[in-house]
Amino acid sequence: MVKIRLDQYSQEEYSRGRSGLYCLLWWFVQGTLFRFSLHNMYNWRRFLLNSFGAKLGLGVHVRPSAKFTYPWKVTIGEYSWIGDNVEFYSLDEIVIGSHCVISQNSYLCTGSHKLNDPTFGLITKPIHIKDGAWVASDVFVYPGVTIHELGVAGARSTIFKDIPANEVHIGFPAAFHKHRFAEEVPTEHQVTPIAQVHRIK
Repeated sequence: MVKIRLDQYSQEEYSRGRSGLYCLLWWFVQGTLFRFSLHNMYNWRRFLLNSFGAKLGLGVHVRPSAKFTYPWKVTIGEYSWIGDNVEFYSLDEIVIGSHCVISQNSYLCTGSHKLNDPTFGLITKPIHIKDGAWVASDVFVYPGVTIHELGVAGARSTIFKDIPANEVHIGFPAAFHKHRFAEEVPTEHQVTPIAQVHRIK
């Protein structure tokens, strides 16, 4: 029988992107100046995140209870909202588009481990949330997932696979539920009559 050997676990090939001291400084700032800032101090929290290497666009709202492991691996487009207790486990890149909503208690996880490796080797993959997408409350997003434009991850869902544009996926594991917005279908007045087609030559 295979034995798990956590004593041989190694992260030598992984880079946090900053020194250990820099990481400690961020965790201290996050646990104090960031965490205890007033509710409506969105500009202040955006300033702190950008000061530590994050790339947050204009009008981004981040609640004080949100957590960022390594902010320098996070990009958030304009006017996106990050809710209470959202966790960015940003061992790898997390890219959030513009006008996105990441609701309370959601967990964006870019790190996992090799299931069949006795030394529990680390795996990291980026997460991309495209423009206008919504990750509803208490959702777990797996490493390597992309939620495309206007896609929705329903509340308390587990997202193992990509969500196509304009689709709502729910459940564990999440599966297609419906389209978010009705697809545009030409009306009778927009369709050119066959008789009229024959006259246009």
